[in-house]
Amino acid sequence: MTTALPTLAVTGSTGAVGGLVARGLAAQKVPQRLLARTVAKVPDLPGCVALPFAYSDRAASALALEGVDTLFMVSAAENAERLGQHRAFVDAARAAGVRHIVYTSFIAAAPDATFTLAREHYATEEYIRASGMDHTFLRDSLYLDFMDALVGADGVIRGPAGTGRVAAVARADVARTAVAVLTDVAAHRNVTYDLTGPEALTMAEVARILTEARGTPVRYHDETLAEAYESRAPWGAPDWQVDAWVSTYTAIAAGEMAEVSGDVEAVTGTRPIGLAELLAQ
Repeated sequence: MTTALPTLAVTGSTGAVGGLVARGLAAQKVPQRLLARTVAKVPDLPGCVALPFAYSDRAASALALEGVDTLFMVSAAENAERLGQHRAFVDAARAAGVRHIVYTSFIAAAPDATFTLAREHYATEEYIRASGMDHTFLRDSLYLDFMDALVGADGVIRGPAGTGRVAAVARADVARTAVAVLTDVAAHRNVTYDLTGPEALTMAEVARILTEARGTPVRYHDETLAEAYESRAPWGAPDWQVDAWVSTYTAIAAGEMAEVSGDVEAVTGTRPIGLAELLAQ
């Protein structure tokens, strides 16, 4: 007798947010299909079945999604073809009969967003809407977990953010929200949530909090656009990626990441943590 596969599929379980979501669901004894490019890297969790897939591989995705009702779709790794990969995966989900997609988008996603990758997220949202499947969009702000990595070896954060503010959110809070949605998707049908932390900080304030946590000085240097592109040139990254890196800061300067949302607490019942709390963990 063949055992039926779980009707909930989760992508990204080998990564940070997807891994937290998979573990959170497993802790609640929710069966899952964990879809991954490298099945050997999938966490070994009770009630979970690992299946191979790739965003751009329609055949593999169709097999992995057959019989799935709800899909947690973590956005694909940043690359020049990401939007096309997202569309191919959404097509596969629709063809497989998926009823509800929970997609990790980005705060202030819009066709004219300053942050270049937020435009891709908006286009993906629109494609999911047009598919006819139910959806929940989790528009994550920048991750608080990444703030410490912005500091250079010389103790300086560099970028053209000016005095703009960012209401960055902890990955754990994004994952808690996703788990709450996935365990009761009917209550979150066709809704968009803005997932932010409890406060909006300037980069100078981020540097001050990091200084206190590290015990060594961190400061913020407000680059000009020319300086920002010049300082990133040695990495040899493609133009689209450098544009994304720089526009992360210019989006902050434009105020597109400043709004503090109550959606994390509204969905989970628990307030999100701030940068100082995260660093103290």
